[in-house]
Parts: sequence; structure tokens; C-alpha cells
Amino acid sequence: MRLALGRAPGLTAQQLRGALAALHGARAGAPGLQGLFGQCRSSLEALGLTAAAGAALQAPDAARIAADRRWIESEQISLIDAADPRYPPLLAQAPAAPALLYVKGDVACLSSSQLAMVGSRNPTQPGQRTAHAFAGVLSAAGLTITSGLALGIDAASHAGALDAGGPSIAVLATGIDAIYPHQHRGLAARIAVQGALVSEYPPGSAPIRANFPRRNRIISALCLGTLVVEAARHSGSLITARLAGEQGREVFAIPGSIHNPLARGCHALIRSGAKLVESAADVLSELKFNVQQQHLIGSRGGAEAAAWLDKDYKILLDALGFEPASLNTLVERTGLPSQSVASMLLFLELEDVVGLHSGGRYLRL
Repeated sequence: MRLALGRAPGLTAQQLRGALAALHGARAGAPGLQGLFGQCRSSLEALGLTAAAGAALQAPDAARIAADRRWIESEQISLIDAADPRYPPLLAQAPAAPALLYVKGDVACLSSSQLAMVGSRNPTQPGQRTAHAFAGVLSAAGLTITSGLALGIDAASHAGALDAGGPSIAVLATGIDAIYPHQHRGLAARIAVQGALVSEYPPGSAPIRANFPRRNRIISALCLGTLVVEAARHSGSLITARLAGEQGREVFAIPGSIHNPLARGCHALIRSGAKLVESAADVLSELKFNVQQQHLIGSRGGAEAAAWLDKDYKILLDALGFEPASLNTLVERTGLPSQSVASMLLFLELEDVVGLHSGGRYLRL
């Protein structure tokens, strides 16, 4: 029954719940999803379903449904319909929420406290490092980081959460069997293990331009707020931010240089009322989030903070010593990858353990 819902075009959670409520009121007992099938088309339309959705439920494509069933069983996909108690409660509030979700991974994390992190597909390197570091800190504080698996800021945000040991959720604009972009298949596999891949689209749904902005309504609706890291003035990330505002969620933006065109979208959001963010603590404070690990958002600083850093961070601090050193010098001294060192340095900056010195060098505080 649930598989047929996924093949009913345009069927929303609101329509499905309304139809089931009407059936329940018209009959003794609770017929559930079974009651929608076998109805004539006019009856389904009378229950509030569109003509296209009603036609799909009246005469499901048996061959296609059988193929879908084989796929979900082989890939261990969970189907969550809008009447299922596991359906994410925040998403359920959105008027255009889908009637059915395909989920690969941990279904429970869909109902966790989430923050959407979005931004440019072609960010600056500092922007990528910022997204990675913020995602790591916010994940360590207990938030699930949700994004769209796109190139750039999306990918850095997912990776930051995963690298910190936390969950991440990727909302796809394709079927779960058609990961896009293709180079993110490895990242998607990591997310499915530590969090969840989510799509409203059935298997075989290839990338279609219109579906990418459409999936943004799910990203924003799942979350307590949306953080935009870098975005041009006409970035698609601003669609997610606008939807978040319309859904009554918080909108956050990280400012940047006036000379950086990828900061202009963030500056426009701030002028429109988005919260200016300089640290992870700004986000957590605004959300009134019950922080699980307060020390990870700046309640400790300097030498005291070093006591809880892991082995690689301690190696980095030892290599830094108490004299200013450049990123390249620290990479040579530690033997760690340059991207890792850059991300760790940004994290340490956020924690007031290190600071920038003249000539782009770093100094212990």
C-alpha cells in the first residue's frame, strides 16, 4: 500500500491525513491505508485527493510496484507515510510535506533536533572550512546537521558532522538509487551509516532541475533553523532560507568580506532579519538548544580547553608551540593532511585556543 503512495503524483501529507480522517469518520473502525484502495476516482477526489493522485491509487501499476518492492527489500529502505508515528513531527507541520518518505539509514534521526546548513556549490576554501568546523561543533553539541548533498557547502557540512562522530541527514532531489552528484556516492554511504538519506521520490527518479529547489522545502521544514554559510545574491540557498522563514523557523547567516561576492546573499539575509552568526554559540543560544557538551561551544578557552582535545589536536598544538606558524609549516610538522589541519585550526579559533597572527600565521592564545 505504501509503495503505491510513492507513485501517486503530488500527494501531500496533509491530503493523505485528511483522506484517512474522512474514511475513519465515515466507517466503523479505522480502515487505514487499505481503505483508500478500491475506491472509485470520484470518491478519492471527494476525499480531497487530486485527479492524478486518485488515478494512481485507483489503478496502481502492479509491475512497477513489484519492482519498487524488490528494491526497498534489497536496499533496506524504510517507507514512512504521513500517518506513521515515525513521520518527522516538524515536517508534518508543512503544508506541502510529501505523503511518503523513502529513508535509508536511521529513521529515528529524522525526529531529532536538526539544523540545516546550506550555501554555495562553488564556495571559497575558507567558506568550506567554516562549514566543516561549524558542523563539527554543532554536531558535537547534539544537533543533527541536515543538508542537500550538493557540491560545496552542503558536502562540507555533512562531512563536518560525520567527522565529529555525529549524524547527518541528506535530503535528495532524486531517488535514493540515483545519488547526485555521482562523486558524492561515498559521502552518501557514510551518511546512510551515521544518519539517513531521505527522498520523496521513488526509485528511478533521475536528477531534474525543478526537483532541486522543491526538495529545499523538506530540508527547511525538518529543522529548527537554517544556517547559510556562503551564498551569492541569487543563490538557491536563499530559497531554503526563505522557506525556513515562511515555516516559522530561525534563519541564520554568516557574514563575510564586502569584497566576496559569495557573502552578498548572507548580507542580504541579515538585512532582512536573519540572525548574524559569528560562532556556533550564537546558533545554539538563539535556538535555546539544550547543549549536551557545553565545553564544545566555548565555555572553556585557552590552555584549559586543550585538556579535552583529542590526539590529533594535541599533536597540532604541540607542533604550533608558542611561536607563530603558517598552515604549511604545521602540515609539515604534523604530517596531517592540509585540509584536516585547516579545519582543526578553524575549530581552535572558534574555541579561542588559537588566533590569527600577522602574515596569515597562527598563534596559541
